[in-house]
Amino acid sequence: MQLSEIWIYPVKSLGGFSVQQTEVTTRGLKYDRRWMLIDADNVFVTQRQVGDLALFKTAIAENLLHVTHSPSGKTLSVNMGEYLPEAITVEVWDDEMDAHEVSVEASAWFSELLGKPVRLVYMPDESLRPVDPQYAQTPEDITSFSDGYPILIIGQSSLDDLNNRLEKQIPINRFRPNFVFTGGNAFEEESWFEFSIGTTSFKGVKPCARCIVTTLNHETGQKTGKEPLHTLSNYRKAGNKILFGQNVLIVQTGTVSVGEEITVQTTRQLAKFSVS
Repeated sequence: MQLSEIWIYPVKSLGGFSVQQTEVTTRGLKYDRRWMLIDADNVFVTQRQVGDLALFKTAIAENLLHVTHSPSGKTLSVNMGEYLPEAITVEVWDDEMDAHEVSVEASAWFSELLGKPVRLVYMPDESLRPVDPQYAQTPEDITSFSDGYPILIIGQSSLDDLNNRLEKQIPINRFRPNFVFTGGNAFEEESWFEFSIGTTSFKGVKPCARCIVTTLNHETGQKTGKEPLHTLSNYRKAGNKILFGQNVLIVQTGTVSVGEEITVQTTRQLAKFSVS
């Protein structure tokens, strides 16, 4: 099995970009979900509420975060690591953590294009957000503004299996993975416990429960219907959750590159699925 794609999403729920190589840090891939939009109550904003977030594309170059609004062509550039001095307590699901507004100008730019008041915030190195203690392997396991875990991995075989069941195929970006790999069997990544990619190592902790973001066309920001959740519910439903992909913790940091071999050391039992 080989690592075939690496994806980074600098701003939570905005468009991501693929790279050939990147650094794995203690809280996830370098730059991944270090920025986020919050509402007037300091609560995270995602495509679940605002599908138009998919229309913002991101890039990183020369210590700048670039965000482009596809319909208008307007671009915002932010100096990485620069932010206002006052800390803000922000919320992601049940977690509270410190963040800093990037700038009044950046927040106004997003607010104007979205037609609602939002602020762009940044998570500095000093802000440490622990993962769910139910799944943490050590007290030092942390993540960024991700939904809950630093890495999401999906096998190309898993996507192929799903697309073979759909009338209209969908791209991998519907599921917003960090790692995609080729080889192996469909959904086998959900059984991985200890595995390595090159010199980095990881632990798989739980399959990823999927939401309505998977039903959005990330090129238009529009909901496409019930797929792929409807089809997945027929064979990938465990309890009341529809599962696709594996949430992963980081054991050994380092650098990962497309083409590197994936080695699985240990596995665990797969979830039991109901079939309708």
